[in-house]
Amino acid sequence: MAYENTPAEAEQPSPGRAGGVQYVEAGEGDAGQRLDNFLMRVLKGVPRTHVYRLLRKGEVRVNSKRAKPEQRLAAGDRVRLPPVRRATEAPDAGGPRAPAVGLRRLVTGSIVYEDADVLVLNKPAGVAVHGGSGMAHGVIEVLRAERPDARELDLVHRLDRDTSGCLVVAKRRAALRDLHAQLREGRAEKRYLALVCGKWDLGRKRIELPLATGERRSGERHVAVRGHGQMAVSTFRPVQFFGTVATLMEIEIGTGKTHQIRVHAAYAGHPVAGDDKYGDRERNEALRAYGLNRMFLHAASIGVLRPGTQEPLHVSAPLGADLHAVLEALLKAPGSRRGARRR
Repeated sequence: MAYENTPAEAEQPSPGRAGGVQYVEAGEGDAGQRLDNFLMRVLKGVPRTHVYRLLRKGEVRVNSKRAKPEQRLAAGDRVRLPPVRRATEAPDAGGPRAPAVGLRRLVTGSIVYEDADVLVLNKPAGVAVHGGSGMAHGVIEVLRAERPDARELDLVHRLDRDTSGCLVVAKRRAALRDLHAQLREGRAEKRYLALVCGKWDLGRKRIELPLATGERRSGERHVAVRGHGQMAVSTFRPVQFFGTVATLMEIEIGTGKTHQIRVHAAYAGHPVAGDDKYGDRERNEALRAYGLNRMFLHAASIGVLRPGTQEPLHVSAPLGADLHAVLEALLKAPGSRRGARRR
């Protein structure tokens, strides 16, 4: 990756911006990476929301053309970077410059697997995978702060802030490209556990519906089933019934679209328990009596091929104690044992 300043084309900095236009040439190590991920690495210190705003406005261009966040780079691509002010250039507002010690301990203590190419965390619920949207730091910022010499750390995929479980981080650019290809081509195996509202009576169900992102409801972005959206595939299988109150499900996803499981479950009439965006408010409130205080969605395992060797790698993340307690409380409810089915 090579930087090039272009004084002749430099723009005057606007409020909140600094410097002039730069051009970055994608190197061999950047080939195959999504543009948004590339920008998050190159524009360190710039909030993720601002990076996406620059993309929407067309201020970031690839080979002089507007580009979408999901566009994949090729070696030699010339990326235009508009003038931006990074967090390290901003005036000191008295806020913390580094992740809090407690957050560092929580994230580093959640690592369940590591080798020379990747590490996998059992991401705690409530911790974002990256900073932005009101969160100063997420998993990736914490890991980079903890390992300043590991300059190529990057997220392989994402989990919602309130979803717990397996999160994969690449330690080398080559590993990131390899794993991205596996996800893109459907060669990775991702399984989730979710508690859904009501008694699931659909048996083993493959839901294949297109999802569109960007709809606004009460000012928040929502994902919805729409014919013009991108196809998403989720396979639901009941694991245990808790009467008519709830059902524990195992879900395998063949794609990785935003909020995919949550939207598909709600579309099937059985929203994920505790989901305050796509769920059922009354049933969520009723489940509080069983100790459910967050969304019951957990990335239980992920299977990939090791970058380089292509040997199978399967990592599992145990269900949190808080979610186990919910299941135990549901088991004690009248009628919950009847019809129960274990894996």
